[in-house]
Amino acid sequence: MPAPVDLTFLGGLGEIGRNCAALEAHGRIVMLDCGQLFPDDLPGVDAVLPDFTWLRERADRIDGCVITHAHEDHIGGLPYLLREMSFPIYGSPFTLGMVRGKLKGARVPVPELVELHDHDRRRIGPFDCEFLPVTHSTPSGLMTLFGTPQGLILHSSDFKLDPTPVDGRVTDLPRLRELAAGEGIRLLLADSTNAGTAGATGSESEIGPVLRQVFEDNVGRRIIVGAFSSHVHRIQQIADAAAGSGRRLVVLGPSMVRNVTLARDLGLLRIPERMLATEDELADLGPGRVCVVCTGSQGEPRAALALMAQGRHRCVTICDSDTVVFSSHPIPGNEAGIGRLHNALARRGAQLVHSRQIGVHTSGHGSADELLALHDAADPALFIPVHGEYSHLVAHHELALGRGMRADRVLRCTDGDRVRLDDDGLRHLGRVSDRYVMVDEAGRPVSDDLVEERRGLSGEGFVVVRVVVDGRKGRLAEPPFVETRGWVDPSERDEWCTAVSEVVAKALSSAVADGERDTKELGRLARRATGRLVSKRTGRRPALVPVVEVR
Repeated sequence: MPAPVDLTFLGGLGEIGRNCAALEAHGRIVMLDCGQLFPDDLPGVDAVLPDFTWLRERADRIDGCVITHAHEDHIGGLPYLLREMSFPIYGSPFTLGMVRGKLKGARVPVPELVELHDHDRRRIGPFDCEFLPVTHSTPSGLMTLFGTPQGLILHSSDFKLDPTPVDGRVTDLPRLRELAAGEGIRLLLADSTNAGTAGATGSESEIGPVLRQVFEDNVGRRIIVGAFSSHVHRIQQIADAAAGSGRRLVVLGPSMVRNVTLARDLGLLRIPERMLATEDELADLGPGRVCVVCTGSQGEPRAALALMAQGRHRCVTICDSDTVVFSSHPIPGNEAGIGRLHNALARRGAQLVHSRQIGVHTSGHGSADELLALHDAADPALFIPVHGEYSHLVAHHELALGRGMRADRVLRCTDGDRVRLDDDGLRHLGRVSDRYVMVDEAGRPVSDDLVEERRGLSGEGFVVVRVVVDGRKGRLAEPPFVETRGWVDPSERDEWCTAVSEVVAKALSSAVADGERDTKELGRLARRATGRLVSKRTGRRPALVPVVEVR
């Protein structure tokens, strides 16, 4: 009887981000991606990771990690995991270049990096792997076929079916049809991001003419384009539009500079050196002779566009002769931040162009018709929808059933699920932790309690009450000192501080006179007295911080 294959989903099944899974056979493990989630409404949190505990406990059994493509939701967790262990990483040259730069930037030792090319075959741990090209919004994405004791497992990667990709590299459905007609594909794991969107996603090559029209409509104005730094095909079309209008290109933002340099070195970007201008040359170029391409289209607070909107960028000051193009679509959860960015740029006089107005962006993920085409080509015996919010997984599940797949051959999973593939099919094996692991910029963990405390402080403010007790005389040495921020309007602050001081003095004076000297108990009394006043009078719940000293 062939050995079973176990799949452990550590992230990416229920959110856009944290993509990370593990395939296991004969006691050996191969990881599939290792991503992060960008935090939303998590003050002081810089990244949200999968819980790596299950991997840590099996570090000596990990034979490698296949990285499907170079987006942060697939590579962003590597610097944190590789601080604790080491294993080979497999990916395309561009993907590995991005991984190498990320690890070096985090000062994490770079492990063995194994380059993969279209149609390569490699033995990784217990699996015979084949890698096929897919079209996506970053170069050199790879679909992976895992040859396992239980047959072929196909992971689609993030993909679309673009008939006219900018680089000519199309998703290889013919090879899937060939395999389906031969040994067959036992299990399909497929991208669900746009499963609920009817039809097909527009071609990336359709964006170029729209960008050229924007440049024609803005003759004499400075054009600033915000885009994803990994979207090399988009950057190529921006550069082509700039060249066609006689403009030079200025690249801003560390990640944008790093990725453009890498893509040019690999021959993925065709931008002549003479067309590139430096930051220092900006001042000497007239508005109509320059195009700036930069990071920050998702409202990232420290990115180039955000600094421009705040008037803090060292070489770009936004004015009414600027046109800012958002060549991207909001990632779910980023809408509010992007809205604030739009408003800040508009206040400085910039004209805005974005995807709600004209077609300056298209998705890198296939819509319903493309997903059905993948299913038709692969014709899998079994199916698990992956990569997406829960509603996306449900929509993809329904697509498979609508195509005629039996319900018992489709398994819907979420973060933390473990699944076994054996001779009898698919079944749930159990669960591992699916908790959000929050870290700050230095990689230090941030607890749920700390986040909640920060939320409270940001939403309701704080009140600090300092009480000094004269233990020998059995009285307060001085009236309680009160300081507050974010609780009441500054014009009312003195009045409220006096009221809090009086109510705390009254509550503690009798306790001290009766012999109470325990600072924790006196602090509890001060907190209760303050809380009653605050809640009764204002209906607010600021953080209460009593500080009691007994002399």
